[in-house]
Amino acid sequence: QVQLVESGGGLVQAGGSLGLSCAASGRTFSNYRMGWFPQAPGKEREFEAAIAGINWSGRGIYYADSVKGRFTISRDNAKLTVYLQMNSLKPEDTAVYYCAGTSGSGSIWHRQQEYEYWGQGTQVAVSS
Repeated sequence: QVQLVESGGGLVQAGGSLGLSCAASGRTFSNYRMGWFPQAPGKEREFEAAIAGINWSGRGIYYADSVKGRFTISRDNAKLTVYLQMNSLKPEDTAVYYCAGTSGSGSIWHRQQEYEYWGQGTQVAVSS
């Protein structure tokens, strides 16, 4: 069973930055599509960013409109880690950020049901 562990959350002021990490177990990590799904207080968990595995030949990165130009998803397959660099943070970015992964090849990047593996989340709080 693949395990995902998020880290890097914290409390920052609006306009600041945070870098999140998601450490994975699994020898086939490089083939997994990985995503970040924040859940704001009182709201449903939503798609934010995803990055394809090495076996994907098309567009490899997707972002929610709300974070385009501010957040960057990346991965280091040798380190079995996916990252989310968050800049220009806003109070509405406050959420528990979940890391997820899938070994599947579905094309609906934002659909949570497609992701087999989930971390326990890391808290990001942005003060105004």
